[in-house]
Amino acid sequence: MAAARGDSRMTTRPPRQRVVLGRRRGARLVRTRVEVTEQTAVGAALVDGLVRAQLALAVRSAIVAVGLLGAIPLLTALVPGLPTANVLGVRLVWLLLGGVAFILLYLVGRRYVQAAERIEREFTSLVGE
Repeated sequence: MAAARGDSRMTTRPPRQRVVLGRRRGARLVRTRVEVTEQTAVGAALVDGLVRAQLALAVRSAIVAVGLLGAIPLLTALVPGLPTANVLGVRLVWLLLGGVAFILLYLVGRRYVQAAERIEREFTSLVGE
């Protein structure tokens, strides 16, 4: 081309480089992060998905906790000797309500926190921060 324009200098062009869009991994992450930050329609959909996932987890955890805790009074009503049974001088019902209930709540809470952190990690990896 330099010779076609009358330019006597000989320029060497760098070899052509093939552009493949699949290798650009950072552009998608930046775009997603910007969409969440600027609250575009896509960003709002991503945040709504996060909120929905956390709400579903909270509802499931509450149902499990209420179901397990509700089973204790139901158990005392169905088993005739349970309300009067003693263990080490303490009624078994109080041990169930005091000990088992707290253990159940702790385990449900621990499982909830682990699952909520997993959901947040997945969202963060999706957004790319």
